[in-house]
Amino acid sequence: MTDRYNSLIVVLENNIREDDAQSTINAIRHIKGVIAVEGNISDIGHFVASSRIRRELGEKIWDVIYPKIKE
Repeated sequence: MTDRYNSLIVVLENNIREDDAQSTINAIRHIKGVIAVEGNISDIGHFVASSRIRRELGEKIWDVIYPKIKE
């Protein structure tokens, strides 16, 4: 038996302004079977969390490229 989806989530590469997103939203509405499209407003909590994760990963990558020399 095949699973059936009741929704799909689209994740944008970067946060974009509401008016800039309108053409993308309209394009998604034209896809067969789509009955509703809504924007999800980004919030400060998401921004803080993603910034911290980005920084932690950056530090780890930096440590791999330039390991600390123990003397």
